[in-house]
Amino acid sequence: MGFTGEIWPVHPKAENLGSLPVFARIDDLPQAPDASFLGINRHATVDVVSQLSAMGAGGAVCFASGFLEAGAEDNSGAGLQQQLVAAAGEMPILGPNCYGFINYLDNVLLWPDQHGGQAVDTGVAIVTQSSNIAINITMQQRALPLGVLVCAGNQAQTGIAEIGMALLSDPRITALGLHIEGIGEIRAFEELAVKAAELGKAIIALKVGKSEQARAATISHTASLAGGDAGAQALLQRLNIPRVNSLPEFLEALKLLHICGALPSNRIACVSCSGGEASLVADMAEPLDLEFPPLNRTQQTDLRAALGPMVALANPLDYHTYIWRDTVAMAKAWTAIIDPSLALTFLVVDFPRADRCNADDWDCAITAAIAARKASGGKIAMVASLPENMPQYIAQQLAQNGISPMHGLTEALAAAEAAARFDPDWQVPAPILLPSNAGEGKVMNEVIAKKSLSDYGLEVPCSMQAHSPVMAAAAAKTVGFPVVLKGEGIAHKTEAGAVLLNLKTAPETKIAAQEMPAGTFLVEEMITDAVAELLIGVVKDQAHGFVLTLGAGGTLAELLKDSCSLLIPATQGQILATLEKLKIDKILNGYRGAAPADKSAILAAILAVQNYVLANAQSLEEIEINPLLCCPTRAVAADALIRRQP
Repeated sequence: MGFTGEIWPVHPKAENLGSLPVFARIDDLPQAPDASFLGINRHATVDVVSQLSAMGAGGAVCFASGFLEAGAEDNSGAGLQQQLVAAAGEMPILGPNCYGFINYLDNVLLWPDQHGGQAVDTGVAIVTQSSNIAINITMQQRALPLGVLVCAGNQAQTGIAEIGMALLSDPRITALGLHIEGIGEIRAFEELAVKAAELGKAIIALKVGKSEQARAATISHTASLAGGDAGAQALLQRLNIPRVNSLPEFLEALKLLHICGALPSNRIACVSCSGGEASLVADMAEPLDLEFPPLNRTQQTDLRAALGPMVALANPLDYHTYIWRDTVAMAKAWTAIIDPSLALTFLVVDFPRADRCNADDWDCAITAAIAARKASGGKIAMVASLPENMPQYIAQQLAQNGISPMHGLTEALAAAEAAARFDPDWQVPAPILLPSNAGEGKVMNEVIAKKSLSDYGLEVPCSMQAHSPVMAAAAAKTVGFPVVLKGEGIAHKTEAGAVLLNLKTAPETKIAAQEMPAGTFLVEEMITDAVAELLIGVVKDQAHGFVLTLGAGGTLAELLKDSCSLLIPATQGQILATLEKLKIDKILNGYRGAAPADKSAILAAILAVQNYVLANAQSLEEIEINPLLCCPTRAVAADALIRRQP
């Protein structure tokens, strides 16, 4: 790497390592080292970390495994990791179970293996929990300038967010990528998001796996809808950290951010010389939050002048190959479609393989793209529809001229969506409500649950309890027909035959109670004017906070899986925006002339649940309102479940 400082190998038996003299013991070093790599077994690692810390050393990479990650098979691992942290004291350590770091900005690395990177003046920073993925990233041939690559390992002492804070502070770092297996300290991630906003630098996350701590409770629909990963998704969204789903998307998004910066909108244009490519781009972008706006008058006029009458003008644009090799005409056409209203323009160009073909005929595309960027000042990405059709030397040439080379249509579209989701005007939200220790908890009686929530503003049906079929019939008269009859103390009442709707007489109610598998009953008013049914659920996720899930309710809850999650506390604006993402929102707004639901009443119901959570967070495990009956003038909780620790 060309490191110019001193390197001091330590080994009890060797005399030389390469051309360097070896010290037998750490005590023999001339002074405390600034940074150390410990390639020794786990027990020796603890001892050496203690020595280095006592010397006043700058920090250490702990390569050894067999600590907390060893799991139940090695019970000593967790205790040994605690010993390691204690031994380090104030001295920073990376790992254990960690490859270390490579700093391509300053030509220094503490690393036990090969790597494929090279020195750069500026670049992106990547922090990963996987050392093997880190190696693979260094081998990429996508013209992504890696500034610093850091492995966090077990994060025994120093976490991903803390590392990210330090990296973002370097003015040579343009964007930050986080490969996350598990969220550590939520507060540290909140601070990282604030730091990124202050610096105007985007963070991209590749979050894998599901939190083992987010236990799925079988008694509610909410747990199956939210799962462990919904909390991570809600956390990243709340912290203005766009998430991608694959390693190629991760690298392409970081490259786009490095070269073009965050995109001001999701409005893009696409230019190709094939109708097949134009159609493919449009289809592939359909499920993404990207927009191909129609060409405006200026674009149409300028394109017609550049392309002539034979080309149908549209976005995405198939410009045919009439002007191929005519660099001036190509530059004129590409400049014509680049508009101030667009965030990014894709130029789809696949290059021939160098071992069997000649790429000279494609030089015109590179020259025209560079000219179009200079003439327009717009943000341009040249995209190969297949990743392997963008050679590294061409990608580097494009990048050096301010054009983002993109490897693969799928990856390019996902990268554009991610770059557009970063909000430079993001406002710091209220701190996330942190969960207390997990507990099994007990399910409240429905009557008590509804009463508890109604104290915080949730509207519930008029109801009475009954301890016999005769009392149920009498209660029905008092409540007023039609009524709903429920058997108490039964989970999944519908499946157990413990719910009957629309009972219209006292004798009908009595017979229904006699046939129901229950000893006590709840008689409730029947809400008859519901426009739609919603689910409001809250699950305590130890890794991410309290996850608030909103979705289609009733029997459709798990069938449609139409749900979105956010973290508590959520603002009214965030809640309304989440409702708008649901498919069922069209029904709430009055579908095809039907009466709309009272959105203000729905919002009040959700806020009532949230207020209950905020007041009872220490003992709360789970809440579910399913369904919330959304009516034209009110929103009523037909069923409520609360699970709390004593």
